[in-house]
Amino acid sequence: MNPLPGPGLYIHFPWCVSKCPYCDFNSHPLDGDLDENGYLAALIGDFEANAGDGRFATAFLGGGTPSLFSAAAIRALLERLRPRLAEGAEITLEANPGVVEHGAFGAYRQAGINRLSIGAQSFSGAMLARLGRIHGPDEIERAVAEARAGGFDNINLDVMYGLPEQRAEDALADLKQAVALEPDHLSWYQLTIEPKTAFARHPPPTPDESAIAAMEEAGRALLAKAGYRRYEISAYARPGAECRHNLVYWTFGDYLGIGAGAAGKRRRAGQVVRTSKPRQPRLYLKDPGAVSESPVPNRELPGEFMMNALRLVEGVERRTFTDRCGLPWSSVAPTWERTTAMGLTEPSRIRATPFGLRHLDRLVQFFL
Repeated sequence: MNPLPGPGLYIHFPWCVSKCPYCDFNSHPLDGDLDENGYLAALIGDFEANAGDGRFATAFLGGGTPSLFSAAAIRALLERLRPRLAEGAEITLEANPGVVEHGAFGAYRQAGINRLSIGAQSFSGAMLARLGRIHGPDEIERAVAEARAGGFDNINLDVMYGLPEQRAEDALADLKQAVALEPDHLSWYQLTIEPKTAFARHPPPTPDESAIAAMEEAGRALLAKAGYRRYEISAYARPGAECRHNLVYWTFGDYLGIGAGAAGKRRRAGQVVRTSKPRQPRLYLKDPGAVSESPVPNRELPGEFMMNALRLVEGVERRTFTDRCGLPWSSVAPTWERTTAMGLTEPSRIRATPFGLRHLDRLVQFFL
């Protein structure tokens, strides 16, 4: 695993069939026909206006639901981007099992996508309905089978736990069914109730802390036995299948964000700058090249760095902090020594202890 991957390219597709009650991403239910050509032209204009020099090691097509776009549209986009993608670049497409037509996975693979991320979330039909998902368990299995038949050898499944009224045995049943499909990577993460979502307005009954702890312990053991290594707090992979694009984020690397609502980050002239695009598709389409920039004050960099790097089970070397933030280690050394004395971090590497990983939110607070 390359400890300092990047830079990455994130491409946002803001439309979906319907808004899930737990979702706080920039997604908008599709109203009417999808203007593939119009949005494709906007993405290309955005990229050409903001990409700068250099080549991108990864590209991630996220949303929303990128698989609402045809393979022909994805192929046309990647053909324009190809000269700026590094040889062997990881190119991921997020897909909803409920909106991909039969045979489309092979067409996406031929278009240039080499990693597929399928939003399974659960294998319980009742739970999927409660989560507002438009697919059923059978469609997940069919999607994985068709993706394999279409040539994909790098597939991720998103699976959630801590769902409304879910028991530990229910969460484990979901995970067993996911493992049975033999994905190369699993993103197994807890449902969180985010502000401004339907679940925030009408909170469902979720499992208590002891039930969540039981799910986590049993799930981690199951995944380890099945050959999946936990390399990030909620990411598990078979050897060599770690998500290179997400490692850009977790090692505080640079990435360009294009598309409605896309975020980016880059280090320029010794300063870390966050970028953002208009969230509303109609505003984005008016001026795709426009970008808002927000320099990150030096006092905030340690918190932002640690919020990402400490998610990695193996952590990173100390020099990564200086390489990514431009700050000396001495700027965080007293705080690090304090968290190490508390048993939350290791003394000679930017890495949380197992105890620190269990209390990651508390640990990060020391650096904010």
